[in-house]
Amino acid sequence: MTPLLYYSLLSITFIITIKIIIQIQSRKLKNLPPGPPTIPIIGNLHQLKHPMHHTFTTLSQKYGDVLSLWFGSRLVVVVSSPSLVQECFNKNDIVLANRPQLLAGKYIFYNYTTLGSSSYGDHWRNLRRITAIDVLSNNRLNSFLGVRTDETNRLIQKLLNDTVSDQGFTKVELRHRLTEMTFNGMMMMISGKRYYGDDRDVTDVEEAKQFRDIISEIMSLLGANKSEFLPFLRLFDLDDLTKRYKKIAKRADAFLQGLIEEHQSGNQSNGDTMIDHLLNLRKSQPEYYSDHMIKGLIQAMLLAGTDTSAVTIEWVMSELLNHPDVLNKAKEEIETQIGKDKLIEEHDLSKLPYLQNIINETLRLHPPAPLSLPHYSSEDFTLGGFNVPKDTIILTNVWAIHRDPKYWSDASSFKPERFEIDGELNKLIAFGLGRRACPGQSLAHRTVGLTLGLLIQCFEWKRETEEKIDLREGKGLTMPMGVPLKAMCKPLPIANYIIS
Repeated sequence: MTPLLYYSLLSITFIITIKIIIQIQSRKLKNLPPGPPTIPIIGNLHQLKHPMHHTFTTLSQKYGDVLSLWFGSRLVVVVSSPSLVQECFNKNDIVLANRPQLLAGKYIFYNYTTLGSSSYGDHWRNLRRITAIDVLSNNRLNSFLGVRTDETNRLIQKLLNDTVSDQGFTKVELRHRLTEMTFNGMMMMISGKRYYGDDRDVTDVEEAKQFRDIISEIMSLLGANKSEFLPFLRLFDLDDLTKRYKKIAKRADAFLQGLIEEHQSGNQSNGDTMIDHLLNLRKSQPEYYSDHMIKGLIQAMLLAGTDTSAVTIEWVMSELLNHPDVLNKAKEEIETQIGKDKLIEEHDLSKLPYLQNIINETLRLHPPAPLSLPHYSSEDFTLGGFNVPKDTIILTNVWAIHRDPKYWSDASSFKPERFEIDGELNKLIAFGLGRRACPGQSLAHRTVGLTLGLLIQCFEWKRETEEKIDLREGKGLTMPMGVPLKAMCKPLPIANYIIS
């Protein structure tokens, strides 16, 4: 039999089999949430256009706030209203506490064993406990106050260096500076190393380049890959997706293992990093604190807690430049509550409620995870009067919920004052809900709050032109700006305290 004939027969057999399976499923699945028509084999995959939260919003406006889609032969339900989200993660939280088993979880996230990818059960509860007590507790975060302050001061210093030769305003681009700050801050807490910036600032230039390449490749791979849901494409790996996952997983694992071994040997240890702390805990509980578990925790913190903060700060600054009245009000609050001759410190953030409202309003309009992470049903349940079967992927359209005019007044406008009303803050779901909510919320608020406060306090800001900043979204899991923010800034006298 010729190869062409063989593959043709194989493909036809596969298509017929899948069609029969779908027909059998459709007879079994009654009263599913409504959704658009499907195409045999691919389901609704042809309708997935980036950014997907916009695609889902358009479909939900036509078919309802609970929407059925077929990604190949897998059922996906998209939820787009606050009441349905509460029904999911209050009433059915345990049912939806799992994650779908996708290729990234298998190859990059250590065969579904990391905090973000593992199934709900004893292993996940153990990881969550370790994260809450040993990694992201208030005491641990307080112990790294000096690291966060130093990295934020370095950001301000670099901006001062960019502007020192000009007595007026200087044009700056913030994105790369913010990315350097957040990644360096996280890596300093994790391992005591700095990987972004000028060569003289980093611990090891070649290792830093390797680290940046690994992070960039992983971020480019994460997301909805259509071949993920089409087994016949995966069988032949026509887009090399599996090969790419395996290759970057091997590189990332070797890099993380190297960090652990450096600390074990004492070559990099100063006793204060997260790796040092976890290795110390290993002495009394070696079965819990394995290399495997530590690498998974490091990886989760880097991927979930760095780019998201940098993206959020860039969105905040863009909104402030488009709303100078809000920027002036924030500056007045800082001058009133902190003073004109004292730099903001992290413990001062509680005195700046309007600054917190600005951050919350930015998270409402520009959530760093517009679709949240997917959940996976462990049994049949009902949602909004519809049946949702076991093994369904559940997506929460956070972006749509945060902009729904039925639940927010003047929903598309940037109005931080809305959070002065009791109960409004409870409607925010930027960090998720239920058992699988993001455990890094406190760290994110500290990082974003201190950085934003110092940027406002130390510089005068304005747009390049009279035209407003372009707020179109770019591609990526964390919903970055489509066009990196460029702005004009001028140092204020209080910035000299950073130098001194």
